[in-house]
Amino acid sequence: MPSEPGVARPASTILLLREGAADAIEVFMMVRHYQIEFASGALVFPGGSVDAGDQDIIGKTELYAGSDGLDPATLNFRIAAIRETFEESRILLARPRGSNELIEAKRAGQIADAHRDALNEGKVRFADIIADNDLVLALDLLVPYAHWITPVGMPKRFDTWFFLAAAPPEQVGMHDGKESTDSIWLSPREALEGGESGRFTLPFPTTRNLIKLGKQPSVAAALDDARGSAVVTVTPVVTREGDKRQLRIPAEAGYDGEVFEISGK
Repeated sequence: MPSEPGVARPASTILLLREGAADAIEVFMMVRHYQIEFASGALVFPGGSVDAGDQDIIGKTELYAGSDGLDPATLNFRIAAIRETFEESRILLARPRGSNELIEAKRAGQIADAHRDALNEGKVRFADIIADNDLVLALDLLVPYAHWITPVGMPKRFDTWFFLAAAPPEQVGMHDGKESTDSIWLSPREALEGGESGRFTLPFPTTRNLIKLGKQPSVAAALDDARGSAVVTVTPVVTREGDKRQLRIPAEAGYDGEVFEISGK
C-alpha cells in the first residue's frame, strides 16, 4: 500500500502486556535492525504498515470476530496489528473457529514455524494462513490506546494506531532476526531507564506511551482505563527556540504535558 510523498501511511502497533515481577506490568518490545530504513536500532513495540491484504480481509467476515460496534474505518488497523505482531513476534491473537479460547500456544508455534518466514517474504497471504487453519482473528482483544501521526514535513510519515492487548499466557514472543535483532519483556520503568542510560534508543511516541502505561498497576487496570478513555489524535508540531527543538502535542492527549524538548538538530 504505497503512499505519496508527505502522505501519512496507515500503520498499527500492539502493546502486548503481561503481569511481571514485583507487581509491575511488562510489555513485549523489540530492537529494530540497524539497517532498517525507519527507526533503525530503536526499541519499539511490534507493528508496521497496513497493507492491501489487511483491507481485503475486511470483506471476509468469517476470518475475524469481535467487530460488532467497532468503527469500520479502524478494522484494517486492527487486522494489520494482529498480522504484524504475528510476523514480528510469533504471537498470534486468534481463536479456533467456534471456540471462545485463544489458539493453544503449541499450535500457534507450529503455524509460525510453517508460515512466518513465507509471510514476511510475501510468498503467502495472512488471510490464507488464517483460513487454512480454521481460525478467526480476535479483534475484540485489542483496546485502542493512542493515535499518532508523524509531523507534517517529515520525509516518512505514518498514521499509527496503538492498541493494548493482554498477551496469550503460554505463547512465547521471539524476534525474527531480520527486521528486529532482539526481543525482551520488560516493565515501562526498565525501558525508560534504558532510554535514559543509552542502553536503548526510544522514539518520542514510544517514550510517552511507556510513561503513560507505567502509571497502571496491572494489566487489567491498563485495559479498563484504556476502554474508558477517549483517544485523542496526536500530530506533533515541531518548533525551534534558539538551538533547541520542541514538539508540541495536545495537552488533552494525556501525556503529562504539551511542549517537550527533543535532542538532535
